[in-house]
Amino acid sequence: MNLNFYKKKKVFITGHTGFKGTWLCHILLQAGSDVTGYALEPPVSPSLFKQTHTAKNIHSIYGDIRDRNLLIQTIQDSKPDIIFHMAAQPLVRRSYKEPALTYETNVMGTVNILEALRTTTAVRSFVNVTTDKVYKNREWFWGYRENDNLCGFDPYSNSKSCSDLITTSYCNSFFSSTDAPAVSSARSGNVIGGGDYAEDRIIPDCIRAVQAGEPIIVRNPHSIRPYQHVLECLSGYLLLAEKQYTDKSLEGVYNFGPDDENCVTTGKLADFFCTAWGPGASWMEQDGSGPHEANFLKLDCSKAKAVLGWKPRWDIKTSINKVVEFAKDRADEKRKVFLERQIREYFDNV
Repeated sequence: MNLNFYKKKKVFITGHTGFKGTWLCHILLQAGSDVTGYALEPPVSPSLFKQTHTAKNIHSIYGDIRDRNLLIQTIQDSKPDIIFHMAAQPLVRRSYKEPALTYETNVMGTVNILEALRTTTAVRSFVNVTTDKVYKNREWFWGYRENDNLCGFDPYSNSKSCSDLITTSYCNSFFSSTDAPAVSSARSGNVIGGGDYAEDRIIPDCIRAVQAGEPIIVRNPHSIRPYQHVLECLSGYLLLAEKQYTDKSLEGVYNFGPDDENCVTTGKLADFFCTAWGPGASWMEQDGSGPHEANFLKLDCSKAKAVLGWKPRWDIKTSINKVVEFAKDRADEKRKVFLERQIREYFDNV
């Protein structure tokens, strides 16, 4: 893809203070975009958003996606060309502890951003970022396609299924005319990358354990997931937003995930991490059981490849090596250097 498309474009991002949101901000800054972000303050400490001083280079508004009036006013003021909706409660295990918050954020947050979209004529392209977990998981051995049934099991997954369905309903009900903005949903797999400090995610857990001199505890080592570097899915979102900006017929639902050979077990992912990290890294299986999590999940990305011309670039070992490179130098001032360098390395080869 050609990031020149984004030069001087006004781009609005919800959830810009999170892990994915920070990476997306910096891609767009390198492309020369005028970026506005709307989100709560960074949800974790340390925070990649703060380590990279992202707020200094964008219009950063701290606000709750559940606050419809503030969200609408912010979008009306910024008059964006493109919106990426990424604000969410993104953790499965937290959703079991706080289901109401999860639904309020992920379901009504989507309603609110789409209501905001109805109030402006500036936006030409809207992408709602959901997840591979929206599908009704039958634990089968082939990837889910965009037309497979939606019905996430846990509150997080189910709330994102609802978000996906709401987006389709609004698209059909309010944005079907040729002069309306193009509206799509993007479903991606389990994302890894430097600067992810979230709880209950395998790679952040790996890094915290080895830095503390402890063995990595792996909950479900035999579960297969579509792990991919954060730049892989973000390149898909950017390409989708660009393509539908000029051709509304391309709007719809798209999967962005790794090729089959890079869908690995969590145990194999931990093996790759330990090899990349070197001496002092080891893992063991967690005793006992926790809340339900899917055992086998894979995406079929044929549509994104055929329609958009998107394809994954970094295999799982390369992705792990990029994470380890990022994590081994613990100086905060190096975070922005690593982040920007990896963005250049990725997009120079696209």
